Amino acid sequence: MIRVLLADDQVLVRAGFRMLLESADDITVVGEAANGGTAVALAREHAPDVVLMDLHMPEVDGVTATRLIAGDPRLAATRVVVLTTFDDDQTVFSALRAGASGFLVKDVEPEELLQAVRVVARGDALLSPSVTKAVISAFASGGQPPDLRASRVASPASGRPESSKGSGGSSGGRAVPPGLASLTDREREVVGLVAEGLSNDEIARKLVVSPLTAKTHVSRAMTKLNARDRAQLVVFAYEYGLTSG
Repeated sequence: MIRVLLADDQVLVRAGFRMLLESADDITVVGEAANGGTAVALAREHAPDVVLMDLHMPEVDGVTATRLIAGDPRLAATRVVVLTTFDDDQTVFSALRAGASGFLVKDVEPEELLQAVRVVARGDALLSPSVTKAVISAFASGGQPPDLRASRVASPASGRPESSKGSGGSSGGRAVPPGLASLTDREREVVGLVAEGLSNDEIARKLVVSPLTAKTHVSRAMTKLNARDRAQLVVFAYEYGLTSG
């Protein structure tokens, strides 16, 4: 059973999400929070598999709450999916940088929400390369935020959308991760392919290696960069110029 925590300051939004989530046989809602502080407290109490986190809440906002949850060793298995609106690109990037495993727009279709929860619960990142790449590359290079209207949701069920290759990014003043220099050339290449949205199987086919080898390269890169999941690898790829150009 997938255990979900809801964090949103709107009662009707939480009620609607709870009704939808609990209509599925494999999902249960373990708690509800009206602000980020309560979300963090409930996450520590219940250790949910997935937190659906609104970004704009009173007292403690969603980005801060995401950072606190992602940074708590006791919640290493908990994944945060942020709920956003079409015009909230900057906060989405901040949430991904803080440790979120992906994002959804609030008017997501019911089946897409259920599938998104399942995707994140099994440890995968909820990313649509065509959207996430635009958000991350714009902010990593200090540019203006792009428009999320090009996609309704970072859909886990839509396959790998067509996307243009990035040209690399800059760290924007952030400290360079100690493990960056220790990445092998192959690991750097694999991180770039993750940023393009390729799965382990697709990476394996592109590099003509076994899926197990591709998975090993991804895992080693995550360990060296201290990345929680593939979403964090995407952030690193754009901030530190690991994308192909």
